[in-house]
Amino acid sequence: MEKDELKILAQNLANPQGEKGIEIGEMMNATNISMTLESIKTLVIDDEQQILEIGHGNAAHLKSLMSLAKNLRYTGIDISETMHNEAKRLNKEFESEADFVLYEGKRLPFRDKSFDKIFTVNTVYFWENPVEFLNEIYRVLKDDGTFVLTFGQRVFMEKLPFTEYDFTLYSNNEMEELVSKSQFKRMKTSEREEEIKSKTGNETIRRIYTILTIKK
Repeated sequence: MEKDELKILAQNLANPQGEKGIEIGEMMNATNISMTLESIKTLVIDDEQQILEIGHGNAAHLKSLMSLAKNLRYTGIDISETMHNEAKRLNKEFESEADFVLYEGKRLPFRDKSFDKIFTVNTVYFWENPVEFLNEIYRVLKDDGTFVLTFGQRVFMEKLPFTEYDFTLYSNNEMEELVSKSQFKRMKTSEREEEIKSKTGNETIRRIYTILTIKK
């Protein structure tokens, strides 16, 4: 891919827009689905819990999440109007159980201690003030809640040609140090590896990613 194409891809990975954004959203869901499902599994969701996903994309995975327990309430929040609309379109069957919220990416528009479980997959690279945003997540998480943060490790992400454009990358140590600067007190690190199709072509690449399970 040419430099300009890589920049457009990077911009749409951060904030999918328009028809191209819908395509990117479908591609992201396909390439990230195992990361997303592993993150959901790590949450250990129970009946009647309030779940928040930060950066839901097209939320084509919502059916898998909602099947895990009874009487769940899901809230997805995203900065992309395109993904907000796509998620609502694809999940009409969950209209009474799921809310999709469009926001500006900095402050979570929810009351303190609103959610039992919070998760986010491949969004941390785009947080402008990560410690402040972690403290926002802390604020809206219940005292006995769980926050799962999943990201591609720096050693893997640096090999991708589009990550030089507006991505902030982290190793496990860098991420743990970042979280330690927030109000969160406890975290557990778990690594995964998988074979995925590249976002820039048809070749297969080995992705190394980390799931952080974070508690107050």
